[in-house]
Amino acid sequence: MQFHPMEQFRLEPLFGGDIHWYTPTNATLWMGLAILAIIGLLVMGTRKRAIVPSRTQSVAELAYGFVYSMVEDVAGKEALKYFPYIMTLFIFIVFSNFLGLIPMSYSTTSHMAVTVVLALMVFISVTVLGFYLHGIKFLGLFWVSSAPLALRPVLAIIELISYFVRPVSHSIRLAGNVMAGHAVIEVFATFAGSILIAPLAMVGIVAMFGMDVLVAFIQAYVFTILTCVYLKDALHPSH
Repeated sequence: MQFHPMEQFRLEPLFGGDIHWYTPTNATLWMGLAILAIIGLLVMGTRKRAIVPSRTQSVAELAYGFVYSMVEDVAGKEALKYFPYIMTLFIFIVFSNFLGLIPMSYSTTSHMAVTVVLALMVFISVTVLGFYLHGIKFLGLFWVSSAPLALRPVLAIIELISYFVRPVSHSIRLAGNVMAGHAVIEVFATFAGSILIAPLAMVGIVAMFGMDVLVAFIQAYVFTILTCVYLKDALHPSH
């Protein structure tokens, strides 16, 4: 029996031909659908705002309040001016993750090119912000003043390396978890073709799908809360 669980992550042009930087692909399509869904929820769903909210308005307000509280609790009130950017990240990742759970869809957040761009945007933004606000004092982020003097240079090197690894771990964590869940479901689906193990395979599919639903939200939450942590370092770089 031959199966290719990674085939579902292959980029395919929508209209045939070779893939270039300008070619519409399945990833482009599903990112566009995610944006349309977000507009439907946050713009169209809240257009008729009411004291007694509709279901759509309630979901939009819940998402807004959830991210707002996260930014304030993790990075402080000074970070609230950057709330729109963080809200955009969270809601885009959430919708992309959940749309990727639809059968025959394409999970854009399993594509490293997407998650790397998101992570680099965060990394570059907070780094530029840190130097803009604090100048050379931003380097205090890497100098652990509470440590013994002899250890500070070594710790500074470790802190510097860990800082530049941030976009790598930030992007791989999201793409890897999303990709792994989808690949395991594909494996179980392949085994479901056998009469002997079909019931067990179906149980595995249902269990993994439920796990993927949790992962879809948790990974968006983790990506966003790490963004808040990095933003806090840019606002308050001293150890």
